[in-house]
Amino acid sequence: MALRVALIGYGTGGAVFHAPLIASVPDLRLEAVVTGNPERREAVRRRHPDARVLESADRLWESPEAYDLVVVTAPNRQHVPLARTALTSGLPVVVDKPVAPTAAEARSLAALAAVRGLPVIPFHNRRWDGDFRTVRRLVREGELGTVQRFESRFERWRPEIKPGWKESSDPRDAGGILYDLGSHLIDQAVTLLGPPERVYAEIDVRRSGAVAPDDVFVALAHPGGARSHLWMSATAAQLGPRFRVLGSAAGYTVSGMDPQEDELRAGRTPKDPGWGQVPPEAYGRLGTPAAGRPEPTEPGAYQDFYAGVARALRGDGAPPVALADAITGLEVVEAAIRSAGGGTPVPVQ
Repeated sequence: MALRVALIGYGTGGAVFHAPLIASVPDLRLEAVVTGNPERREAVRRRHPDARVLESADRLWESPEAYDLVVVTAPNRQHVPLARTALTSGLPVVVDKPVAPTAAEARSLAALAAVRGLPVIPFHNRRWDGDFRTVRRLVREGELGTVQRFESRFERWRPEIKPGWKESSDPRDAGGILYDLGSHLIDQAVTLLGPPERVYAEIDVRRSGAVAPDDVFVALAHPGGARSHLWMSATAAQLGPRFRVLGSAAGYTVSGMDPQEDELRAGRTPKDPGWGQVPPEAYGRLGTPAAGRPEPTEPGAYQDFYAGVARALRGDGAPPVALADAITGLEVVEAAIRSAGGGTPVPVQ
C-alpha cells in the first residue's frame, strides 16, 4: 500500500512543487492537504480530487494514525513548530528549505527527531537539477581533474517588490534572498565540495522600498583549497552563467536554468514524456580554450527526492537529504551574515 502523505501548505511550494512531485511517485499517495485559503482549497479539489482538504493542521494531529508522512511547506517561521508537532505525533516529516530560521533551532529539531526515532528530511530539491547532476557526474568521473573553483549563480530580474513574508526583515521569517535562493546554492556547494572552513559575504538591499537582502555574494573556502563563489540576486539586469566549474584538467560552463520549475508551473509532471530534459542547444561546454565540446545535460529528476523519501520510510536506505546537511547550510548562512557585518572572512561555527 502506498504511503499516505499530508501536505501542509498550498502556496507556490505546495501547489507547484510538492503536490505534483508526491503524486508522481507510485509509492506515495497525497492523502490530505492543509490550507486555510478558500481559493487554494478549491484548487486542491480540482487537481487532486482524491485528497482530503483540511482548513487547519490541528485536524492532522487529531488522527495522526491516518498518515505516514507530513510535508511542511508553510511560511518559514512555521517550519520548526509544525515539524516538532509532527514528530511528537509520531510522524516523520519533510520540511521545505530553510528547515529553520537558525542553526540552533535546526539542531533542536534534530535532537527531538533522534529522541522520537523519526527522520526530518530537508527538501533540497536543487540537488536534482539536471545541470547540477551533470556537474556532479563530471567531478565523479574525473573529467575536470581537481576542482579548484565552483561558481554558481541564481539570478533574476525582479525590480518590483512582491509583498509577502519573503520580503520581511524580521529574523523569525528568515526572509530575503540569502535564505531563499542562497539555501539552494550553499547546499549544492557543500554537497559538491564539503563544508567550508571560512566564509566571506557581501549582503545588500538594492531595490527601492526593500528591507530584506536582495543582492548577495558568498565565497566559501573549502578544505583542500577549492573555493566556491555564489551569486544570488533579484536585481540582475543581465544574467551570468548558471555554473562555471574550473578544474586542473578542464572546465565546465552552462547557462540558463534547469527546466523543471517552469514545467511544474505549466502543469507538467515527471510522468510526462521528456521530463527535465534540455535541448542540445542548451548544453554546457566542457574542456579548455584549445579543446572543448558540448556536454549533454543530465535530465532533471526532482521526483527522485520523493522516491528516496519513500525508500527511507520503508527502511530501504538513508533519507535523500540529511538534516545535518541543512544544519551546515544554516551555519554557513549565519557565518555569511557575520562576515557581511564585519567586512571580513569568518570561520564557520
